Amino acid sequence: MPKNSKVTQREHSSEHVTESVADLLAHEEPVDYKRSVLNVTGETWDKQKDGEEELEAENRPAWNSKLQYILAQIGYSVGLGNVWRFPYLCQKNGGGAYLVPYLVLLIIIGLPLFFLELAVGQRIRRGSIGVWNYICPRLGGIGYASCLVCFFVGLYYNVIIGWSIFYFFKSFQYPLPWSECPIVKNGSVAVVETECERSSATTYFWYRETLDISNSISESGGLNWKMTLCLLVAWSLVGLAMIKGIQSSGKVMYFSSLFPYVVLVCFLVRGLLLRGAVDGITHMFTPKLDKMLDPQVWREAATQVFFALGLGFGGVIAFSSYNKQDNNCHFDATLVSFINFFTSVLATLVVFAVLGFKANIMNEKCVVENAEKILGYLNTNVLSHDLIPPHVNFSHLTAKDYNEMYRVIMTVKEGHFKELGLDACLLEDELNKSVQGTGLAFIAFTEAMTHFPASPFWSVMFFLMLINLGLGSMIGTMSGITTPIIDTFKVRKEVFTVGCCIFAFVVGLIFVQRSGNYFVTMFDDYSATLPLTVVVILENIAVAWIYGTKKFMQELTEMLGFRPYQFYYYTWKYVSPICMAVLMTASIIQLGVSPPGYSAWIREEAAEKFLLYPTWAMAILISLIILASLPLPLVFILRQFHLVSDGSNALSVTYKKGRMMKDISNLEDNDETRFILSKVPSETPSPMPTHRSYLGPGSNSPMEMSTAPNGRYGSGYLLASTPESEL
Repeated sequence: MPKNSKVTQREHSSEHVTESVADLLAHEEPVDYKRSVLNVTGETWDKQKDGEEELEAENRPAWNSKLQYILAQIGYSVGLGNVWRFPYLCQKNGGGAYLVPYLVLLIIIGLPLFFLELAVGQRIRRGSIGVWNYICPRLGGIGYASCLVCFFVGLYYNVIIGWSIFYFFKSFQYPLPWSECPIVKNGSVAVVETECERSSATTYFWYRETLDISNSISESGGLNWKMTLCLLVAWSLVGLAMIKGIQSSGKVMYFSSLFPYVVLVCFLVRGLLLRGAVDGITHMFTPKLDKMLDPQVWREAATQVFFALGLGFGGVIAFSSYNKQDNNCHFDATLVSFINFFTSVLATLVVFAVLGFKANIMNEKCVVENAEKILGYLNTNVLSHDLIPPHVNFSHLTAKDYNEMYRVIMTVKEGHFKELGLDACLLEDELNKSVQGTGLAFIAFTEAMTHFPASPFWSVMFFLMLINLGLGSMIGTMSGITTPIIDTFKVRKEVFTVGCCIFAFVVGLIFVQRSGNYFVTMFDDYSATLPLTVVVILENIAVAWIYGTKKFMQELTEMLGFRPYQFYYYTWKYVSPICMAVLMTASIIQLGVSPPGYSAWIREEAAEKFLLYPTWAMAILISLIILASLPLPLVFILRQFHLVSDGSNALSVTYKKGRMMKDISNLEDNDETRFILSKVPSETPSPMPTHRSYLGPGSNSPMEMSTAPNGRYGSGYLLASTPESEL
């Protein structure tokens, strides 16, 4: 024992010397309980395994640079939803007025919870399973639930990447294959395909050439071999990006994260030069202030914030776990959150510029078609030539002239106007036709691009952008599965990644049958929303109420070198849990009010029709929600009733390389006696004054004491570098 220790002083001096448990243990030689008489757990010491655990934290992969990490988080959070979901919600919920509730909810829900996930991942340096086992073993099911949701989302998300790959390769031809309806021979007569003629060329190409879709979810129709090959390519790309870990996927992020911005800026510049683009952007920023008072708008804004940042999936925690302990994750959270917001606004500008151009094209087409009807009525004397204003020139008819002529005819022929079958051809009506998801990307946008000069170039750029956005999100989603599983079960990374991709491809074949699009809709609507909301609420409660907000803030202060704003204390403890509980309640009500169904494409009618899910599909739908949520109560019950050990009752005062697994400086007054004698302070009063060691910014975290059912503190310690509880 060192000569200057208090114990040595007491042996050589008659003076009274006081010491605390912290002082005693600080001068002890490193002892491993598995190798010592303190091992009361009955565990056998595996020297090789123990050595591996010692080196695990030091050998954990790390990002090559801060820029690579930031791009990875941006690539994960900025996904397809920013391009085709946010613009739709903006259009539907009041244009510019929608930005206000979205920004407010981003600040009070999105940013604090995103910061929380970054912080716990960086502090504990584990995937989602290890993180929540460490913070609260009874809520360890959070990590497993996150993995399941990631798996469900990854299954159908990669199918969308497969669709984009199909369109990408189809874009290398002029004219684009969806620019005109196909001609079929009916005997000796060539006619336009009926389904295409009754819808549109882009709609026909999507539903018939790409998906070859069946009329309902009950009609499987067999596998679509083109989409099966595209799905195989998509999973191969994801597997190759993941196989070598973050060093490989991080380099992929340099391209996959930055390229979409290049494309969006190019599209914005090109879009602003198109005729009618200003009409679309003006329509976007014209606020409908009454919409701000609608609770439904706030619910949809909260849901979008929630999914835009990737909260609850585990990908944020996985990426952050590869950071250094002193990384400023508060700056990262703020930067990524607002880059995500501005990306959504940029994508919305692009979408509305292009849709403004498309609306003008469609409006002109409407004017021409209805002008031909009016000329026919004039030639057959159904309408009088006196109804046509003298300045109207049918060879150069403008939308303004047509609207004037339309109003005159409607006024004069008020009683028989409906029989004429004339349309108003208002630009506003075209702009109000809201489209989202696949309807925006594969129908509306593709139709607009057919009118672009050099349309194949823009089509290649657009679908390459979608592929990159999808891959960035998929890498984060797969990290939410692979990182916690590899950390927890110590499986080989390459073997597990390949096996996971192969298994996902096989299961994903249900999405590439002819009815596969309906399963994509089902998984998108129901597999993640409710389970993830529950997961994030429990994450918030685990940190703020079980682990302790004050304690967490103290650890952040030590880790970051500065104390985070009090704003985070109140949002974590009160605001975010309440808001998330309201969102969960609203989501449950929405599920109950809206009958579960999907939009089916009816071939004979060449139109979409809303159908309810059959009984067997409802069973799958309910099973998805239950299965994704099942780990939460299951792990809680197993650990609450000690059916599975969480390590809380193991006496394991362990040192490694001179560092104690958990700092004991967080013991309450007089708890040091209880620590040694396992008695309550009142029964064994300590003659020694309390002592607290200095907990500087560079030290390990305060001790986390596991509370046993009898109210006593447990005596298990875990190393800060390996904080994972045993399941």
